[in-house]
Amino acid sequence: MSVHQPTHRGSGFHLPSFRGNRAVPAPGEAVSAEAGAFTARAGVLASARVLMGFVFLWAFLDKTFGFGYATASGKGWIDGGSPTEGFLGHVAVGPMESTFHAWAGAAWADWLFMLGLFGIGLALTAGVALRLAALAGSVMMALMWVAEWPPAKHLSDGSASMSTNPFVDYHLIYAVVLIALAAVSAGDALGLGRLWARLPIVRDHRWLR
Repeated sequence: MSVHQPTHRGSGFHLPSFRGNRAVPAPGEAVSAEAGAFTARAGVLASARVLMGFVFLWAFLDKTFGFGYATASGKGWIDGGSPTEGFLGHVAVGPMESTFHAWAGAAWADWLFMLGLFGIGLALTAGVALRLAALAGSVMMALMWVAEWPPAKHLSDGSASMSTNPFVDYHLIYAVVLIALAAVSAGDALGLGRLWARLPIVRDHRWLR
């Protein structure tokens, strides 16, 4: 009695082939995913830009009109108050302590400070001139960092400075965010950045971008 041998043996057990089962996205799906990622990224950057703009604009408005938050009612700029006297006059530490005291309340310091707050806030909110806004804002934040002087453990009178970090504080974070927003042209989304870039003077002078 002969036993018939099958021509093809059973396949038995095989490990799954992950490479063979991997789905290849269609070109349209890949483009759609990239567009979605770009839209999300642009939206986040635009939101960060507008929020930063509001930080500066609110400071300008509160110091101008005295809304009762950081600036007491009746002590606003339009009421004769000085936007710089309170902050610079109370600097109590750091290598520029005496210099800041001399600047406190000076008309030129008040005007530069307030114009800086308004200009930076307006530029960020509108999404235009972000490079100028980043430069001016970084200089302002650097001066405010020096005024608070986080590296010091003690103030000039010997009392504890209560510094929470010897280097990084919100002034440095703001400066880095301003530079990043300018570097990625964050004004192009939900802003006037593209229109601003088409102006002849901006095309001829890229630093105005």
